[in-house]
Amino acid sequence: MDHALQTLTSQVRDAAAARRPLRIRGGGSKDFYGQTIDANAEVLDTRPLSGIVAHEPTELVVTVRGGTPLTELEAVLASTGQHLPFEPPHFATTGASTATVGGMVAAGLNGPGRASAGAVRDFVLGAQVLNGRAELLTFGGQVMKNVAGYDVSRSLAASMGTLGVLVEVSLKVLPVAPAEATLCFDMDQPAALAALNRWGGQPLPLNASCWVQDQERSVLYVRLRGAVAAVEAACTRMGGQRLDNATVAADWAACREQTLPFFAQAPAPGDALWRVSLPQTAPALALGGRSAEQQLVEWHGALRWVWAPAAQAQAIRAAALAAGGHATLFRPAAEADRSVGVFTPLSAPLAAIHRRLKAEFDPAGIFNPGRLYADV
Repeated sequence: MDHALQTLTSQVRDAAAARRPLRIRGGGSKDFYGQTIDANAEVLDTRPLSGIVAHEPTELVVTVRGGTPLTELEAVLASTGQHLPFEPPHFATTGASTATVGGMVAAGLNGPGRASAGAVRDFVLGAQVLNGRAELLTFGGQVMKNVAGYDVSRSLAASMGTLGVLVEVSLKVLPVAPAEATLCFDMDQPAALAALNRWGGQPLPLNASCWVQDQERSVLYVRLRGAVAAVEAACTRMGGQRLDNATVAADWAACREQTLPFFAQAPAPGDALWRVSLPQTAPALALGGRSAEQQLVEWHGALRWVWAPAAQAQAIRAAALAAGGHATLFRPAAEADRSVGVFTPLSAPLAAIHRRLKAEFDPAGIFNPGRLYADV
């Protein structure tokens, strides 16, 4: 055990003995996300746990320590023509990214490519985690066809640090697609959703989509990725205006990082940013008193962003539930907004499972207490 891990292990052991809460934190780029943690919680800084342990380009697997800067991992992968296809956001609020690999997994957030490539959890092969007893546990492995035991490592994705300290993670990676193109279409949201559903049933290399009001135009952007022949054939078949890759790459990055004009500023004082997850086939919906034209739609219709007051929580969640989805208060306008619950309340059986899992990993309840729910 190296010095950095020894230090963190001692910190966890002491905190557990004293039942003192710990705030697990990497670069802090996702501090805004989730419920409020006890202000008196002691910070457990994961950044000393840094470095790429192993990278096997031919095996499409990389093993990384939790505190490793995400930019470092992405640079190493890019040097071998590989990437993280789910496009994790960095949310670099200070101009330079502070995001870490552990934070990426713990937050479980994904960018535009998630609709076609899959989510963070789908790429987690194995992990080492420091639990609330200061024990170093290993789950999963470093191969794609791993069937040994329960798939606990993937349950760490989106756990918001409530289960333990992510010491090391093995991830599946993929080669960068040989061809890419972005098509632009002028259409309102219902027409865009209908087109995306129609294209989704065809053998097209769809990778990402974004529908938004762009300078008073209702515009659908669709990104294609795959073999050169497949992308070129899709462009001919789908039509629309083909955009320059070098120019539009910055727009896709802005979509991922929420720096597009839609995200830049709430349209009205007191508006919070809501993330509404729905089936891709869900129709255009009015959410929180906002029309479909006041939203931004990603993931081929499965992700709808809308600005609305936290007071509209019940209405937004009811509309999402009726359509087969759920709603998350992603960026509150004020700390008091979190009182409506950042995440959709769990059913009693699911809540019980969460509590039991938390108790197994963290019996003293010291890791990020309340970050997900009041008792998790």
